[in-house]
Amino acid sequence: MTTLIQGGQVVSPAGAVEADVLVDGERITAVAAPGVLTGDETIDAAGKYVLPGGIDAHTHMEMPFGGTQSADSFETGTVAAAWGGTTTIIDFAVQAKGTSLLSTLDKWHGKADGHCAVDYGFHMIVSDVNDASLKEMRACVEAGVGSFKMFMAYPGVFYSTDGEILRAMQQAREIGATVMMHAENGIAIDELAAQAYAAGRVGPVEHGRTRPPELEGEATSRAIRLAEVTGSPLYIVHLSAAQALAAVAQARDEGQNVFAETCPQYLYLSIEDLAKPGFEGAKYVASPPLREKPHQADLWRGLRTNDLSVVSTDHCPFCFKDQKELGRGDFRAIPNGIPGVEHRMDLLHQGVVAGEISLGRWVETCSATPARMFGLYPRKGVIAAGSDADIVIYDPAAKQTLSAETHHMNVDYSAYEGFELSGKVHTVLSRGRVVVSPEGFSGGAGHGKFLSRGLNQYLN
Repeated sequence: MTTLIQGGQVVSPAGAVEADVLVDGERITAVAAPGVLTGDETIDAAGKYVLPGGIDAHTHMEMPFGGTQSADSFETGTVAAAWGGTTTIIDFAVQAKGTSLLSTLDKWHGKADGHCAVDYGFHMIVSDVNDASLKEMRACVEAGVGSFKMFMAYPGVFYSTDGEILRAMQQAREIGATVMMHAENGIAIDELAAQAYAAGRVGPVEHGRTRPPELEGEATSRAIRLAEVTGSPLYIVHLSAAQALAAVAQARDEGQNVFAETCPQYLYLSIEDLAKPGFEGAKYVASPPLREKPHQADLWRGLRTNDLSVVSTDHCPFCFKDQKELGRGDFRAIPNGIPGVEHRMDLLHQGVVAGEISLGRWVETCSATPARMFGLYPRKGVIAAGSDADIVIYDPAAKQTLSAETHHMNVDYSAYEGFELSGKVHTVLSRGRVVVSPEGFSGGAGHGKFLSRGLNQYLN
Protein backbone atom coordinates (compact mmCIF):
# COMPACT_ATOMS: atom_id res chain seq x y z
CA MET A 1 0.00 0.00 0.00
CA THR A 2 1.53 3.28 -1.12
CA THR A 3 0.61 6.79 -0.04
CA LEU A 4 1.13 9.86 -2.18
CA ILE A 5 1.48 13.26 -0.48
CA GLN A 6 0.68 15.69 -3.26
CA GLY A 7 0.39 19.39 -3.89
CA GLY A 8 2.63 20.63 -1.09
CA GLN A 9 5.92 22.46 -0.81
CA VAL A 10 8.71 20.14 0.35
CA VAL A 11 10.99 22.05 2.71
CA SER A 12 14.70 21.37 3.23
CA PRO A 13 17.55 23.56 4.52
CA ALA A 14 17.85 24.85 0.95
CA GLY A 15 14.28 26.16 0.97
CA ALA A 16 10.93 25.00 -0.40
CA VAL A 17 10.08 23.38 -3.74
CA GLU A 18 6.80 22.10 -5.11
CA ALA A 19 7.01 18.31 -5.13
CA ASP A 20 5.05 15.15 -4.41
CA VAL A 21 6.27 12.48 -2.00
CA LEU A 22 5.59 8.76 -2.33
CA VAL A 23 5.60 6.54 0.74
CA ASP A 24 5.69 2.74 0.67
CA GLY A 25 5.52 1.06 4.05
CA GLU A 26 7.87 2.80 6.48
CA ARG A 27 10.06 4.52 3.88
CA ILE A 28 9.95 7.32 1.35
CA THR A 29 10.43 5.79 -2.07
CA ALA A 30 10.36 8.85 -4.33
CA VAL A 31 10.22 12.64 -4.40
CA ALA A 32 9.30 14.10 -7.78
CA ALA A 33 7.80 17.06 -9.57
CA PRO A 34 4.04 17.44 -9.19
CA GLY A 35 1.97 15.04 -11.28
CA VAL A 36 4.67 12.45 -11.92
CA LEU A 37 3.96 9.94 -9.13
CA THR A 38 0.86 7.90 -8.30
CA GLY A 39 -0.14 6.08 -5.14
CA ASP A 40 -2.82 3.80 -3.77
CA GLU A 41 -3.93 6.52 -1.37
CA THR A 42 -3.40 10.27 -1.46
CA ILE A 43 -3.01 13.02 1.12
CA ASP A 44 -3.75 16.51 -0.14
CA ALA A 45 -1.03 18.93 1.00
CA ALA A 46 -2.07 21.86 -1.21
CA GLY A 47 -1.15 25.17 0.40
CA LYS A 48 0.95 23.42 3.04
CA TYR A 49 4.56 22.63 3.82
CA VAL A 50 5.86 19.06 3.77
CA LEU A 51 8.63 18.79 6.35
CA PRO A 52 10.90 16.06 7.66
CA GLY A 53 9.65 15.08 11.11
CA GLY A 54 11.07 17.16 13.92
CA ILE A 55 13.91 15.77 16.04
CA ASP A 56 13.99 16.98 19.63
CA ALA A 57 17.50 16.08 20.77
CA HIS A 58 17.01 17.07 24.41
CA THR A 59 14.10 15.72 26.47
CA HIS A 60 13.69 14.37 29.99
CA MET A 61 10.81 11.93 30.33
CA GLU A 62 10.34 10.30 33.73
CA MET A 63 13.47 12.03 34.98
CA PRO A 64 14.15 11.85 38.74
CA PHE A 65 14.87 15.26 40.26
CA GLY A 66 14.81 16.49 43.84
CA GLY A 67 12.60 13.76 45.28
CA THR A 68 10.11 13.74 42.41
CA GLN A 69 10.22 13.00 38.68
CA SER A 70 9.19 14.82 35.53
CA ALA A 71 5.48 14.54 34.89
CA ASP A 72 5.54 13.16 31.34
CA SER A 73 6.01 9.43 30.89
CA PHE A 74 7.63 8.16 27.71
CA GLU A 75 4.11 7.50 26.45
CA THR A 76 2.50 10.85 27.27
CA GLY A 77 5.60 12.78 26.27
CA THR A 78 5.95 11.15 22.88
CA VAL A 79 2.25 11.48 22.13
CA ALA A 80 2.56 15.21 22.86
CA ALA A 81 5.67 15.34 20.67
CA ALA A 82 3.75 13.81 17.78
CA TRP A 83 0.96 16.35 18.14
CA GLY A 84 3.59 19.06 17.70
CA GLY A 85 5.30 17.56 14.66
CA THR A 86 8.23 15.93 16.46
CA THR A 87 8.71 12.34 15.32
CA THR A 88 11.97 11.55 17.12
CA ILE A 89 13.17 12.37 20.63
CA ILE A 90 16.57 11.75 22.17
CA ASP A 91 16.22 11.41 25.92
CA PHE A 92 18.80 11.03 28.70
CA ALA A 93 19.68 7.92 30.65
CA VAL A 94 20.72 9.28 34.05
CA GLN A 95 23.63 7.57 35.79
CA ALA A 96 23.36 7.70 39.57
CA LYS A 97 26.50 7.84 41.67
CA GLY A 98 27.84 4.36 42.30
CA THR A 99 26.09 2.74 39.33
CA SER A 100 27.37 1.69 35.93
CA LEU A 101 26.60 3.26 32.58
CA LEU A 102 25.40 0.01 31.04
CA SER A 103 23.05 -0.82 33.91
CA THR A 104 21.72 2.73 33.61
CA LEU A 105 21.11 2.24 29.91
CA ASP A 106 19.27 -1.01 30.63
CA LYS A 107 17.11 0.79 33.19
CA TRP A 108 16.13 3.49 30.71
CA HIS A 109 15.36 0.91 28.04
CA GLY A 110 12.98 -0.59 30.57
CA LYS A 111 11.24 2.75 31.01
CA ALA A 112 10.87 3.48 27.30
CA ASP A 113 10.68 0.21 25.38
CA GLY A 114 7.13 -0.56 24.29
CA HIS A 115 5.81 2.78 25.56
CA CYS A 116 6.85 5.39 23.00
CA ALA A 117 4.54 6.70 20.30
CA VAL A 118 7.44 7.99 18.14
CA ASP A 119 11.01 6.84 17.64
CA TYR A 120 13.56 7.56 20.33
CA GLY A 121 17.22 7.35 21.24
CA PHE A 122 19.32 8.02 24.30
CA HIS A 123 22.20 10.16 25.42
CA MET A 124 24.04 9.08 28.58
CA ILE A 125 24.46 11.34 31.60
CA VAL A 126 27.82 10.62 33.19
CA SER A 127 27.78 11.69 36.83
CA ASP A 128 30.35 9.26 38.26
CA VAL A 129 33.67 9.44 36.42
CA ASN A 130 35.95 6.53 37.25
CA ASP A 131 37.99 3.91 35.43
CA ALA A 132 34.99 1.60 35.03
CA SER A 133 32.58 4.22 33.67
CA LEU A 134 35.21 5.58 31.29
CA LYS A 135 35.70 2.09 29.89
CA GLU A 136 31.94 1.64 29.57
CA MET A 137 31.69 4.72 27.35
CA ARG A 138 33.03 2.62 24.49
CA ALA A 139 30.40 -0.06 25.15
CA CYS A 140 27.70 2.63 25.10
CA VAL A 141 28.84 3.77 21.66
CA GLU A 142 28.63 0.16 20.48
CA ALA A 143 25.08 0.07 21.90
CA GLY A 144 24.04 3.08 19.81
CA VAL A 145 24.62 5.82 22.38
CA GLY A 146 27.42 8.06 21.15
CA SER A 147 26.88 11.22 23.21
CA PHE A 148 27.61 11.80 26.90
CA LYS A 149 26.28 14.67 28.98
CA MET A 150 28.23 16.14 31.87
CA PHE A 151 27.50 18.91 34.34
CA MET A 152 29.47 21.84 35.64
CA ALA A 153 26.41 22.59 37.80
CA TYR A 154 24.53 20.78 40.60
CA PRO A 155 27.36 19.98 43.06
CA GLY A 156 26.66 16.80 44.98
CA VAL A 157 24.27 15.47 42.33
CA PHE A 158 25.56 15.60 38.74
CA TYR A 159 28.56 17.89 39.09
CA SER A 160 31.94 16.85 37.67
CA THR A 161 35.26 18.50 38.45
CA ASP A 162 37.43 19.88 35.68
CA GLY A 163 39.72 16.89 36.11
CA GLU A 164 36.84 14.46 35.69
CA ILE A 165 35.60 16.34 32.64
CA LEU A 166 39.09 16.24 31.19
CA ARG A 167 39.29 12.46 31.61
CA ALA A 168 35.87 11.92 30.02
CA MET A 169 36.76 14.21 27.12
CA GLN A 170 39.98 12.29 26.54
CA GLN A 171 37.96 9.08 26.31
CA ALA A 172 35.37 10.71 24.05
CA ARG A 173 38.13 11.82 21.69
CA GLU A 174 39.49 8.28 21.63
CA ILE A 175 36.14 6.65 20.75
CA GLY A 176 34.73 9.39 18.50
CA ALA A 177 31.93 10.38 20.87
CA THR A 178 30.57 13.85 21.62
CA VAL A 179 30.56 15.39 25.10
CA MET A 180 27.44 17.44 25.87
CA MET A 181 27.93 20.04 28.58
CA HIS A 182 25.61 21.78 31.01
CA ALA A 183 27.85 24.83 31.36
CA GLU A 184 27.15 26.84 34.51
CA ASN A 185 29.58 27.44 37.37
CA GLY A 186 27.73 25.38 39.97
CA ILE A 187 30.14 26.05 42.84
CA ALA A 188 29.72 29.82 42.59
CA ILE A 189 25.98 29.52 41.95
CA ASP A 190 25.41 27.46 45.07
CA GLU A 191 27.21 30.11 47.12
CA LEU A 192 25.10 32.91 45.65
CA ALA A 193 21.93 30.88 46.26
CA ALA A 194 22.88 30.23 49.88
CA GLN A 195 23.54 33.94 50.41
CA ALA A 196 20.15 34.86 48.93
CA TYR A 197 18.34 32.36 51.12
CA ALA A 198 20.17 33.53 54.24
CA ALA A 199 19.14 37.10 53.44
CA GLY A 200 15.48 36.08 53.17
CA ARG A 201 15.27 36.36 49.39
CA VAL A 202 13.41 33.10 48.73
CA GLY A 203 11.07 33.73 45.77
CA PRO A 204 11.35 32.13 42.33
CA VAL A 205 13.04 35.15 40.74
CA GLU A 206 16.08 34.47 42.93
CA HIS A 207 16.69 31.34 40.88
CA GLY A 208 17.55 33.63 37.98
CA ARG A 209 19.39 36.25 39.97
CA THR A 210 21.71 33.71 41.57
CA ARG A 211 22.59 32.10 38.23
CA PRO A 212 23.91 35.18 36.39
CA PRO A 213 24.79 34.97 32.69
CA GLU A 214 28.44 35.68 33.46
CA LEU A 215 28.68 32.30 35.21
CA GLU A 216 27.23 30.56 32.17
CA GLY A 217 29.72 32.39 29.99
CA GLU A 218 32.62 31.47 32.27
CA ALA A 219 31.70 27.79 32.38
CA THR A 220 31.16 27.67 28.62
CA SER A 221 34.60 29.17 28.03
CA ARG A 222 36.18 26.72 30.47
CA ALA A 223 34.47 23.75 28.81
CA ILE A 224 35.70 24.95 25.42
CA ARG A 225 39.29 25.20 26.68
CA LEU A 226 39.10 21.68 28.14
CA ALA A 227 37.79 20.42 24.82
CA GLU A 228 40.61 22.21 23.03
CA VAL A 229 43.22 20.58 25.26
CA THR A 230 41.76 17.10 24.81
CA GLY A 231 40.69 17.35 21.18
CA SER A 232 37.17 16.32 22.13
CA PRO A 233 34.12 17.59 20.26
CA LEU A 234 31.84 19.63 22.51
CA TYR A 235 28.10 20.32 22.36
CA ILE A 236 26.80 23.01 24.73
CA VAL A 237 23.24 22.23 25.79
CA HIS A 238 20.46 24.78 26.38
CA LEU A 239 22.59 27.88 25.82
CA SER A 240 20.76 30.92 27.15
CA ALA A 241 23.17 33.84 27.50
CA ALA A 242 24.99 36.19 25.16
CA GLN A 243 28.25 35.62 27.05
CA ALA A 244 28.11 31.88 26.41
CA LEU A 245 27.20 32.43 22.77
CA ALA A 246 30.20 34.71 22.28
CA ALA A 247 32.51 31.98 23.59
CA VAL A 248 30.97 29.41 21.24
CA ALA A 249 31.19 31.76 18.26
CA GLN A 250 34.87 32.45 18.91
CA ALA A 251 35.67 28.73 19.19
CA ARG A 252 33.83 27.96 15.97
CA ASP A 253 35.61 30.82 14.18
CA GLU A 254 38.88 29.25 15.29
CA GLY A 255 37.86 25.93 13.73
CA GLN A 256 37.16 24.02 16.92
CA ASN A 257 34.50 21.29 16.91
CA VAL A 258 32.17 23.18 19.24
CA PHE A 259 28.41 23.14 18.73
CA ALA A 260 25.50 24.54 20.73
CA GLU A 261 21.75 24.38 21.04
CA THR A 262 19.24 26.80 22.46
CA CYS A 263 15.60 26.29 23.44
CA PRO A 264 12.34 28.11 22.71
CA GLN A 265 12.02 29.33 26.31
CA TYR A 266 15.19 31.40 25.90
CA LEU A 267 13.90 32.88 22.65
CA TYR A 268 10.48 33.90 23.96
CA LEU A 269 10.48 34.06 27.77
CA SER A 270 12.51 36.19 30.16
CA ILE A 271 13.37 36.80 33.79
CA GLU A 272 10.23 38.93 33.93
CA ASP A 273 8.27 35.65 33.89
CA LEU A 274 10.31 34.39 36.86
CA ALA A 275 9.35 37.61 38.66
CA LYS A 276 5.58 37.18 38.27
CA PRO A 277 3.59 37.93 41.42
CA GLY A 278 3.21 35.40 44.20
CA PHE A 279 4.64 31.99 43.36
CA GLU A 280 3.70 32.11 39.65
CA GLY A 281 7.33 32.50 38.69
CA ALA A 282 8.00 28.92 39.79
CA LYS A 283 6.43 27.75 36.53
CA TYR A 284 9.40 29.24 34.72
CA VAL A 285 12.24 27.85 36.84
CA ALA A 286 14.74 26.01 34.65
CA SER A 287 18.50 25.87 34.45
CA PRO A 288 20.08 27.87 32.97
CA PRO A 289 17.45 30.41 33.98
CA LEU A 290 15.46 32.75 31.80
CA ARG A 291 17.49 35.87 30.99
CA GLU A 292 16.87 39.55 30.44
CA LYS A 293 15.12 40.19 27.14
CA PRO A 294 18.14 41.60 25.25
CA HIS A 295 19.69 38.12 25.23
CA GLN A 296 16.87 36.96 22.94
CA ALA A 297 18.10 39.05 20.01
CA ASP A 298 21.57 37.56 20.38
CA LEU A 299 20.17 34.03 20.34
CA TRP A 300 18.11 34.64 17.21
CA ARG A 301 21.22 36.08 15.58
CA GLY A 302 23.16 32.99 16.65
CA LEU A 303 20.58 30.80 14.93
CA ARG A 304 20.93 32.81 11.72
CA THR A 305 24.74 32.58 11.75
CA ASN A 306 24.84 28.89 12.75
CA ASP A 307 26.76 29.62 15.95
CA LEU A 308 23.66 28.00 17.43
CA SER A 309 23.16 24.82 15.44
CA VAL A 310 20.10 23.17 17.00
CA VAL A 311 16.86 24.07 18.75
CA SER A 312 15.78 21.50 21.33
CA THR A 313 13.38 21.88 24.23
CA ASP A 314 15.04 20.52 27.38
CA HIS A 315 11.48 19.31 27.98
CA CYS A 316 11.36 18.53 31.69
CA PRO A 317 7.80 19.12 32.93
CA PHE A 318 6.84 19.41 36.57
CA CYS A 319 3.27 20.21 37.56
CA PHE A 320 2.77 23.50 39.36
CA LYS A 321 0.63 21.83 42.00
CA ASP A 322 2.52 19.45 44.29
CA GLN A 323 5.77 19.55 42.29
CA LYS A 324 6.82 23.16 41.66
CA GLU A 325 5.19 23.93 45.00
CA LEU A 326 7.91 21.93 46.74
CA GLY A 327 9.93 25.13 46.55
CA ARG A 328 7.53 27.46 48.36
CA GLY A 329 9.69 29.31 50.81
CA ASP A 330 12.97 28.18 49.22
CA PHE A 331 13.58 28.73 45.51
CA ARG A 332 16.41 26.19 45.63
CA ALA A 333 13.87 23.38 46.07
CA ILE A 334 11.75 24.23 43.01
CA PRO A 335 12.14 21.40 40.48
CA ASN A 336 13.97 22.73 37.44
CA GLY A 337 12.22 22.37 34.11
CA ILE A 338 9.81 23.84 31.59
CA PRO A 339 7.39 21.83 29.40
CA GLY A 340 7.72 22.36 25.68
CA VAL A 341 8.09 19.22 23.55
CA GLU A 342 4.72 19.85 21.90
CA HIS A 343 5.38 23.46 20.88
CA ARG A 344 8.96 23.61 19.56
CA MET A 345 8.10 23.37 15.85
CA ASP A 346 5.30 25.94 16.17
CA LEU A 347 7.37 28.43 18.18
CA LEU A 348 10.26 28.26 15.73
CA HIS A 349 7.85 28.67 12.82
CA GLN A 350 6.75 31.86 14.51
CA GLY A 351 10.36 32.94 14.12
CA VAL A 352 9.94 32.41 10.38
CA VAL A 353 6.77 34.49 10.41
CA ALA A 354 8.57 37.26 12.31
CA GLY A 355 11.52 37.23 9.91
CA GLU A 356 14.02 36.03 12.51
CA ILE A 357 14.98 32.89 10.54
CA SER A 358 14.27 31.52 7.09
CA LEU A 359 11.97 28.65 6.22
CA GLY A 360 14.97 26.47 5.43
CA ARG A 361 16.72 27.38 8.67
CA TRP A 362 13.60 26.34 10.59
CA VAL A 363 13.85 22.83 9.17
CA GLU A 364 17.63 22.80 9.51
CA THR A 365 17.71 23.63 13.24
CA CYS A 366 14.72 21.48 14.20
CA SER A 367 15.34 18.40 12.07
CA ALA A 368 18.22 18.16 9.61
CA THR A 369 21.05 19.32 11.88
CA PRO A 370 20.07 17.25 14.93
CA ALA A 371 19.86 14.23 12.63
CA ARG A 372 23.44 14.80 11.49
CA MET A 373 24.71 15.87 14.90
CA PHE A 374 23.52 12.68 16.55
CA GLY A 375 24.14 10.08 13.88
CA LEU A 376 20.67 9.65 12.40
CA TYR A 377 21.06 11.17 8.93
CA PRO A 378 19.82 10.33 6.27
CA ARG A 379 17.47 7.89 7.98
CA LYS A 380 15.96 10.90 9.71
CA GLY A 381 15.94 14.63 9.06
CA VAL A 382 15.27 14.73 5.33
CA ILE A 383 12.52 14.14 2.77
CA ALA A 384 14.38 11.83 0.37
CA ALA A 385 14.07 8.41 -1.21
CA GLY A 386 15.23 5.77 1.25
CA SER A 387 14.66 7.86 4.36
CA ASP A 388 12.14 6.96 7.04
CA ALA A 389 8.70 8.34 6.22
CA ASP A 390 8.69 10.72 9.18
CA ILE A 391 6.73 13.51 7.55
CA VAL A 392 4.90 16.57 8.84
CA ILE A 393 2.30 18.36 6.75
CA TYR A 394 2.20 21.86 8.18
CA ASP A 395 -0.40 24.53 7.54
CA PRO A 396 1.25 27.96 7.69
CA ALA A 397 -2.10 29.74 7.41
CA ALA A 398 -3.69 28.10 10.46
CA LYS A 399 -3.99 30.06 13.69
CA GLN A 400 -3.72 28.68 17.19
CA THR A 401 -3.53 29.84 20.79
CA LEU A 402 -1.33 27.84 23.15
CA SER A 403 -2.96 26.79 26.42
CA ALA A 404 -2.83 24.15 29.11
CA GLU A 405 -6.48 23.48 28.30
CA THR A 406 -5.61 22.16 24.86
CA HIS A 407 -2.06 20.84 25.00
CA HIS A 408 -1.33 17.12 25.36
CA MET A 409 1.63 17.24 27.72
CA ASN A 410 0.96 15.75 31.16
CA VAL A 411 1.44 19.00 33.02
CA ASP A 412 -1.05 21.39 34.58
CA TYR A 413 0.19 24.67 33.08
CA SER A 414 1.63 26.08 29.88
CA ALA A 415 4.72 28.27 29.91
CA TYR A 416 3.28 29.85 26.75
CA GLU A 417 -0.29 30.34 27.95
CA GLY A 418 -2.14 32.66 25.59
CA PHE A 419 0.57 32.81 22.91
CA GLU A 420 -1.13 33.38 19.54
CA LEU A 421 0.74 31.67 16.72
CA SER A 422 0.50 31.47 12.95
CA GLY A 423 0.93 27.91 11.68
CA LYS A 424 -0.09 24.51 12.97
CA VAL A 425 0.58 20.85 12.33
CA HIS A 426 -2.02 19.33 10.02
CA THR A 427 -0.90 15.70 9.57
CA VAL A 428 2.01 13.68 10.96
CA LEU A 429 3.41 10.41 9.66
CA SER A 430 5.78 8.37 11.78
CA ARG A 431 7.59 5.76 9.68
CA GLY A 432 4.72 5.88 7.18
CA ARG A 433 1.92 5.59 9.70
CA VAL A 434 -0.46 8.52 10.10
CA VAL A 435 -0.36 9.29 13.81
CA VAL A 436 -1.89 12.78 13.80
CA SER A 437 -4.53 14.09 11.41
CA PRO A 438 -7.40 16.59 11.55
CA GLU A 439 -9.47 13.71 12.96
CA GLY A 440 -7.14 13.40 15.96
CA PHE A 441 -4.40 11.11 17.25
CA SER A 442 -4.29 7.66 15.67
CA GLY A 443 -0.90 6.45 16.86
CA GLY A 444 -0.19 4.44 19.93
CA ALA A 445 2.32 3.44 22.58
CA GLY A 446 4.79 0.89 21.28
CA HIS A 447 4.89 2.22 17.72
CA GLY A 448 8.10 4.11 18.45
CA LYS A 449 11.34 2.18 18.02
CA PHE A 450 14.71 2.60 19.70
CA LEU A 451 17.25 4.21 17.39
CA SER A 452 20.80 2.91 17.60
CA ARG A 453 22.66 6.04 16.57
CA GLY A 454 25.96 6.60 14.84
CA LEU A 455 28.49 9.28 15.73
CA ASN A 456 28.42 13.02 15.10
CA GLN A 457 28.52 13.50 11.33
CA TYR A 458 29.92 17.05 11.55
CA LEU A 459 33.26 16.10 13.04
CA ASN A 460 36.35 17.13 11.13
